[in-house]
Amino acid sequence: MNALSEYLTVLALFLLLAGPALVGLRHERRLDRQVKAAQATRPARSATWTQKSSSRSTVPSTATWYADGRRSKKLVSS
Repeated sequence: MNALSEYLTVLALFLLLAGPALVGLRHERRLDRQVKAAQATRPARSATWTQKSSSRSTVPSTATWYADGRRSKKLVSS
């Protein structure tokens, strides 16, 4: 009887520690199956597809503007 209770204690501790990892693994596998199914039903893109650039011009950030301004100033000895 003592060996049985020790066995069940070890089993309970194992499930307590490994349970979240096993649940996460099951969740990941389900997501992988859903992604594969979605990719199989999606039409394939043509090989000539290219990424188009944005029509909006890029504006430098405030940090870039400040750093450029600081570099352009000359040291003046007094």
